Amino acid sequence: MSDSIIFTPCKIGPITLRNRTIRSAAFENMAYGNKPSEDLYNYHTAVAKGGIGMTTVAYASVAQSGLSFDGQLWLREEIIPDLKKLTDGIHAEGAKASIQIGHCGNMTHRATCGQKPFSPSGRFNLYSPTFTKKISIAEIDQIVEDFGKAVDLCRRAGFDCIEVHAGHGYFISQFLSPYTNHRKDEYGGSLENRMRFMRRVITRVMEEAKDDMAVVVKTNMYDGFRSGMKVDECIKVAQELERLGVHALVLTAGFVSKAPMEVMRGAMPLKTLAYYMDMKKFWWLKLGLHLGGRMVIPTVPYKDAYFYETAMKFRKAVKMPLIYVGGMVKKDDMEMVLNSGFEAFQMARALVHDTDFVNKLQSGEVTESGCCHSNYCIGRMYTLEMKCHQCMQKNDIPCKLQKEIEKAERKVKESNK
Repeated sequence: MSDSIIFTPCKIGPITLRNRTIRSAAFENMAYGNKPSEDLYNYHTAVAKGGIGMTTVAYASVAQSGLSFDGQLWLREEIIPDLKKLTDGIHAEGAKASIQIGHCGNMTHRATCGQKPFSPSGRFNLYSPTFTKKISIAEIDQIVEDFGKAVDLCRRAGFDCIEVHAGHGYFISQFLSPYTNHRKDEYGGSLENRMRFMRRVITRVMEEAKDDMAVVVKTNMYDGFRSGMKVDECIKVAQELERLGVHALVLTAGFVSKAPMEVMRGAMPLKTLAYYMDMKKFWWLKLGLHLGGRMVIPTVPYKDAYFYETAMKFRKAVKMPLIYVGGMVKKDDMEMVLNSGFEAFQMARALVHDTDFVNKLQSGEVTESGCCHSNYCIGRMYTLEMKCHQCMQKNDIPCKLQKEIEKAERKVKESNK
């Protein structure tokens, strides 16, 4: 049995985790029809059985207007029983249950979200691509209230923790970033104004969380491109979140519509991404990937613990608990992060590869994940359920995709030398 700091209990607000490992809110694409499925239940309960301190159900939308995907959770009354079954299953295995809530803003289509997508400024979104609607003050008021209702719903469904998604270029992040926020009213212009929507959402979430639910916020350390948020502004956002009383921050970076691989690092497997897409529904995107995919989604070299140096700037700037995420695959790096003052750490790809990874770390069976960072799971998860290629039969993966995987894995090994 390991005596590592990894396997000591930790507190996040009012809750105590059995250890310092958290399954991050990586999108599963298992909420078919926007509701919990048996696959979602089986995956998260397997991660809980595998020893995780807390597992996070990903990217649940607070409203229909905030849906990006058909396989994404939409929080509404009718799914509470299935969510309660999920949290009961997680708790039965000794883990805490967290859920990430958010709104996609302009990162969707009418066919998915049921209306013209909202955005802070109503501009055309080339990444989707789609025309968007500048959100009105009344509509902002409604979405703030939707966040509050979502927290109450999640409490009734048995969740211990709420993770508010304020990064990666989704709606709160779109208000924060000068790249997407060109408003001339009290929600645009200065950073103080651009934080207003976030401030209102977090205030409402904290009201509903009361004193028995933990609230963490996933927030950017930088957007990852010239006209986006830089580290100094993002530190001010973190300090504002500390002032608002959230219990911990998850420090991340990247912008899905501009710098998507800054989030995950490595190369997006373009052949995999295009292969699994529905040609009838996404013909324009498949064509774009073939014509200039690498220009739109450039590679960002992967290395283990890739956010560590930047995250340390935030550790020095705030006193609140911080949760590290980014390249956590080796025990030595996990201990380095925790010994540097981070309360806990999150990981995803290691747990896609092996849901029993934490137990194996604790027993000493392994000291690092077998994930090779080809990003096959990422290329696949936008169309099908999240799955690691190493957990599939080789003949289930076309030869051209196998070659792409092998090439990506070679590059990761070279970058980590």
